[in-house]
Amino acid sequence: MAAEAKAPLLEGRRSGAGATPAQTIGNIVVSIVGTGVLGLPYAFRNAGWLAGALAVAGAGAATFYCMLLLLECRDKLREQEEAEVEEQHGHQHRCCNYTYGDLGEKCFGKAGRYFTEATIILSQSGGTVAYLVFIGQNVSSVFSGAGLSPATVVLALLLPIQAALSFIRSLSSLAHFSILADACTVLAVATVVKQDVELLSARGAPPLAGRSAVTDPRGVAFAAGFAVFCFEGFCMTLALEASMSDRTRFRPVLSHAIAGVTAVYACFGAAGYLAYGDATMDIVTLNLPNTLSSAAVKVAMCVALALTFPVMMHPIHEIVEARLLGWLRMHQHGGGGLAERAALQASRVALVAALCAVACFVPAFGAFASYVGSTVCALLSFVLPALFHLRVVGCAGAGASKRAVDWAILGFGLAFAAHGMYTVVARRH
Repeated sequence: MAAEAKAPLLEGRRSGAGATPAQTIGNIVVSIVGTGVLGLPYAFRNAGWLAGALAVAGAGAATFYCMLLLLECRDKLREQEEAEVEEQHGHQHRCCNYTYGDLGEKCFGKAGRYFTEATIILSQSGGTVAYLVFIGQNVSSVFSGAGLSPATVVLALLLPIQAALSFIRSLSSLAHFSILADACTVLAVATVVKQDVELLSARGAPPLAGRSAVTDPRGVAFAAGFAVFCFEGFCMTLALEASMSDRTRFRPVLSHAIAGVTAVYACFGAAGYLAYGDATMDIVTLNLPNTLSSAAVKVAMCVALALTFPVMMHPIHEIVEARLLGWLRMHQHGGGGLAERAALQASRVALVAALCAVACFVPAFGAFASYVGSTVCALLSFVLPALFHLRVVGCAGAGASKRAVDWAILGFGLAFAAHGMYTVVARRH
C-alpha cells in the first residue's frame, strides 16, 4: 500500500505553493500504481479476460466513489467545526486538514481512531510484505543457478539493507527513490508489453482464441481482490486534495486519473493473459525470456523497490512511533533524550525484521496480494468510508437513495472481507 511520501510533490504544499492539476494527476498515479500492476495478468488468468476487465473497472469505480465519500465527510465535519467556533467566539476559523485517523476519531471517538490506524498499518504492512516477496521471487529467478531461494534473498540481503535504511528519517531524502521505483515499473511494463505484442503476433491465431472470457466464481473473486490491492494509496486522498492550490478542481482531476489508471490496468492485464494463457505467472516479469535485457530489467526494478521500501514503511513508523512516544513519556520520569531516540529506532528495526519474517512464509505473490486486497484493503477502501459517511452525512439529512448506496457499499465490503478471510482459512485446512 502507498506511503504519504510516495507523492513527493506534496512537499511543495508546505512551502505555500500548492500543486497544479498536472502535478496532482502525477501524485495520484504515483500513489496508486505499484508492483501490483505486474500481477494483473495472473489475476486475469484466474478470472478470464472479460471478468478480469470488469473486476478492474468495478474496483476503480468503487474506489473513486468511496474517495468522494471521504472528501464529503471531511467537508461536512469542517463546516460543523467552523460553525461551532463562529458561534462560540463570533469569528470565522479555518480548520486544519483532517487525516484518515482524524475522521475515525470524529466519527467514533478514540476507538474509531485506533481501528482506522490499525487498518492502515495492516494494509500498508501487506503492501510492504508484497514488495519483499516480489523482490525475493525476481532476484531468485535471475540468479537461479546460485540456488538462492526467495526467503534467503529476503533474510540475507533485504533485511540488513532495510534495517540500515530505517535510520534515514527524512522523507525528503527518500522521496526520489519513489520516483526511481515508478520509473522502473514503467520500464518493466513497457518490456512486458513489447513481449506481449511479439507473442500475440507470432501466435498466428486470433488473440481471444483459446482464452477464457469468464472462469469460475472463485477466480473472479480472486481477481476482484487483486484489483482492489492494485488501487493502493487510498489513505492519500485527503492529503492529495489538501496539496492542490485550487482544491475545487480536485474531483475532476481525481476522476481523470482513476479512469486513466483503470484503463491501463485493464489493457495490461488482458494483454498479458492473452499472450501467455495458462502459463501466466503470478509476477508477469517471471514469464520474460532468460535474456540479459530481461534480467537487467528485473534487477533494476528490485533495486529501486528495495530503496523505496522505507518510503512504504513511513506511515507504519509514524503511527507506531506516535503511540510508543506517548507511552514512553507517560512512564518515564524526566527527559527522554538518547534513550527515547534509541527506543524509537529499535521499533523501526523490529518492524522491518517482523515484516521480513512474514514475507518468508508467503508462498506466492499473487495469492497474498489478492488476500490483502479482499480483506484489509476492502475495509480501508469501502467499509470505513461508507461507515463514516453514514455517521456524518447520513445523520445530517442525506437522501434515502444515498444512504441506501452507503449501506450497499458497507454490506458488500464486509461480505468481501469475510469471503477473503474464509478463503484463507479454507486453504489452510
